[in-house]
Formats: sequence, structure tokens, C-alpha cells
Amino acid sequence: MALIDGCIFCRIIRGEIPAFKLIDDEQVVAFMDINPANPGHALVIPKFHARDLYEMPDEWLAPVIAAARRVARAVTATLDPDGLNLLQANGPGAAQSVEHFHLHVLPRNLGDDLSLNWAIVPGDMDAIASLAEKIRGHLSP
Repeated sequence: MALIDGCIFCRIIRGEIPAFKLIDDEQVVAFMDINPANPGHALVIPKFHARDLYEMPDEWLAPVIAAARRVARAVTATLDPDGLNLLQANGPGAAQSVEHFHLHVLPRNLGDDLSLNWAIVPGDMDAIASLAEKIRGHLSP
């Protein structure tokens, strides 16, 4: 597993920073975004440090996509949103905020007026923890 010291997501993988984890297996960690664009916003990351899609080894993509689908299904079962975006950003022009490949699982509702580059606003940690617990209850193997 290739991880680096200065990366916040690598630190979450190593357990140095707490996270509301949804999945934690040999290849992937999925956790709630603590600056959610909408309730239920989660992130899925590989346990391999690659800055972006261009550096991501092919063998790590499939486990991340499979985990994102599991999380998307669980979020949908929990919140019944009108839709859901999977979002992956590469570089500052795409507003990539952490240089570690990650997928956003972003529930959407009609009229939420969420722009592609949303503002970073801290969420309510108790509400995020509670929602993480509910979503974990809907995760399938």
C-alpha cells in the first residue's frame, strides 16, 4: 500500500484522523464528507495514494467504483434523493481540494441549486455521525 505522510486522506486511511467510515476494506475506504454539499455526501478513496485519475493505477479503479456503487445504493436507500451524482475532480481548475484520487457520492434533490463547485461549509458532526450510522445499515456486501 503506497501512502504518503502529508496527505489528509492517507492519514484517514492510517487512522491518524477520525472519520465517519462507511466502508474500510483491504483496498478502499468510504466515509462521510464533513463539509457536505448535501446531506449524505460521502467520499470513496483507494488505499493507494494517487494524486488524480491520471496517476491512478488501473487495478485500483474497479474496487473504488464498486465501493462507490455500494455507497450510492445505501445513500439512496437511506435518503431517497431525486438523484445522485458521482463526481471526481482533477486539478485546481476542477476544484480538486485534496490531491488523493477520490469519488464524491453526492445525493441530489430537485431544486437544490447545488453548483458544480460548491462552497466548503462545515457540517453538523452529530448529524453526520447519525446519518453515517443509517447509511452503514443499508450497505450490502
